[in-house]
Amino acid sequence: MSSFRRVLKLALHHRVNVVACMITSLVVAVLWAGSLTAVFAVVDIVMQDLSIPEWIDNQVDDSQQAIVAADAEIAALSADPEGNRLAIQSAELNRTLNEQRAEKFTWLSPAAHRWLPATPYKTLVVVCAAVMASILVKSVFRVLNMVMVARLGNRVGFELRKLFYDHLLSLDMTAYSHQGRGDLMNRCTTDLDSMSRGVQTLFGLAIREPLKMMACFLGAAYINWRLLLLTILIAPPSFYLIRLLAKALKRANRRAMEELSSIYETLTETLAGMKLIKAFTTEDYERSRFDRSAHVYYRRQMRIATYNSLVSPVTETLGMGMILMAVLAGGYLVLGGHTHLFGIRISNYQLTNGAMSAFFAMLAGMSDPARRLSGVFNDLQQASAASDRVYQVLDTEPKTQDPAKPKTLPKLTQALRFENVTFGYNEDKIVLREVNLDVAAGETIAIVGTNGCGKSTLLQLVPRLYDPNEGCVTIDGMDIRDVRLRELRSRIGIVSQETLLFNDTVAANIAYGTTNVTQEEIEAAARKAHAHQFVTEKLANGYDTVVGPGGNRLSGGQRQRIALARAILRDPEILILDEATSQIDMESEHLIHQVLEEFTQNRTTLIITHRMSTISLADRVVVMDKGQVLDAGSHELLLARCDLYRRLFHLDYRESA
Repeated sequence: MSSFRRVLKLALHHRVNVVACMITSLVVAVLWAGSLTAVFAVVDIVMQDLSIPEWIDNQVDDSQQAIVAADAEIAALSADPEGNRLAIQSAELNRTLNEQRAEKFTWLSPAAHRWLPATPYKTLVVVCAAVMASILVKSVFRVLNMVMVARLGNRVGFELRKLFYDHLLSLDMTAYSHQGRGDLMNRCTTDLDSMSRGVQTLFGLAIREPLKMMACFLGAAYINWRLLLLTILIAPPSFYLIRLLAKALKRANRRAMEELSSIYETLTETLAGMKLIKAFTTEDYERSRFDRSAHVYYRRQMRIATYNSLVSPVTETLGMGMILMAVLAGGYLVLGGHTHLFGIRISNYQLTNGAMSAFFAMLAGMSDPARRLSGVFNDLQQASAASDRVYQVLDTEPKTQDPAKPKTLPKLTQALRFENVTFGYNEDKIVLREVNLDVAAGETIAIVGTNGCGKSTLLQLVPRLYDPNEGCVTIDGMDIRDVRLRELRSRIGIVSQETLLFNDTVAANIAYGTTNVTQEEIEAAARKAHAHQFVTEKLANGYDTVVGPGGNRLSGGQRQRIALARAILRDPEILILDEATSQIDMESEHLIHQVLEEFTQNRTTLIITHRMSTISLADRVVVMDKGQVLDAGSHELLLARCDLYRRLFHLDYRESA
């Protein structure tokens, strides 16, 4: 529950809301127990053909007679030299109790005669009206309580969801590779919903129902606290069993959430790769893979249902056991006119039918909230398990952070340098090994190599999407780790092969990441990227056309050109092109080549490509193999001396690069 306690601390920041939940719960509990006291009035007053004023007068008379009898008994015992001292003390105690009782009822008598009806039937009407009024007021406060509880839970869920999303944006790329997209989606949706529901349960049912039980408990204790103690002897073993069930429920819920994350991951992959699935007719394979995950999740759910089903019978058995024990003990005391049980004094007075009926009503009033609480355990354990999963992400510190004392990044006038850079996504897989590479300011280099040689990884170190395990990347001699991330990345423009557009307008996607730009500047960047024509002629709403999730309403080439326009508008010092022209059709490739040739002039540019038209833009070509720089030089020089470059240059280069 340690993680869920942190959620509760967040909830307690909303003090007014929490206090409102407490007050409304308390009012509901008091009125719940108060309405049950009507049983005493009906059984001991109305059913005895009395009104309340008449019953009070009878109580005063009975107490006065008991006081006179006690005085006589005390006098007789005191006059007897063999008198039992214990008997005298007992008689004095009874006299004191009867005096207090008589004084209390004597004080109530004038008000009762003035305001309450004098006939039994009218008394019954008043009792019923009071019960109805109590129920109506209780219902109003219960509605208020449920609204305030829902507001608190949903507010906490809203704040946690914002916090979770903000933290996701701050994490480095390593965290996303370790956590699947489906798992993160599950934590941000299902788990956070479980936490919100847990807060509502805790400040709702978990407070309101125990308060109702406590009000009934105090009512029963007021009637006869000794008999109440006797009836709750069955409670400790039941509570111990419920505690064991709670632990089992938390474990089962945590495993079910992990399996649900697997289902989310499978769905995400399936939807993203639907074309591939249909092209390779692997529907049956994907169906069986999903069925396995769904079946495991089903088994987890059934285990939760089994544990949860045991909670209600345990609480019901506890309640019925208490009531039956009270019935047996109370029946013995009332029917036999006894005040002792097993030689132990249970009551100072002979208990009446009305008193025992009210006592039983209070016990029954405790059992109904206990039954409602049976569903609380699963919600709280589910919220606890969800809290552990969510805070596991929230407690993850990003490896790529701003320095404690950031320096101002100088304008690139000398060189971008990779110095003895070694990097691996994990300790077992080193991708880059002691890479040394200088890129002069304004120079354009093309990086080539086979798949998996580390080309893209090397360029991802420049905007600090990752940090090297060893070595450093410097700009004019300054380690980029000494600079604020925002300042560093504002100098860099990236266009990658996996073009990502957001579900927004074309104009918003081009202007993404650049502030205070005009429509004219957006259109100018689109013209340079040869996107303006298809935007204005082929899209229904031009630059106001929404491109759909991931830009799925556009072709691959159209998405690539919009991404290129985005980089052109940013006007970065350092431009990174990672297979940026791979999806552009041959017709526009020549035009785009002219744009890049102009745009890369006097701009430090790093290009990963397999197209010779793009390689021709480079001042120098760098060949990488197995995470190291194998050779570097002009295209002609590398053709002459580098076997790997010659192989990449031939017809099979497109498939191998």
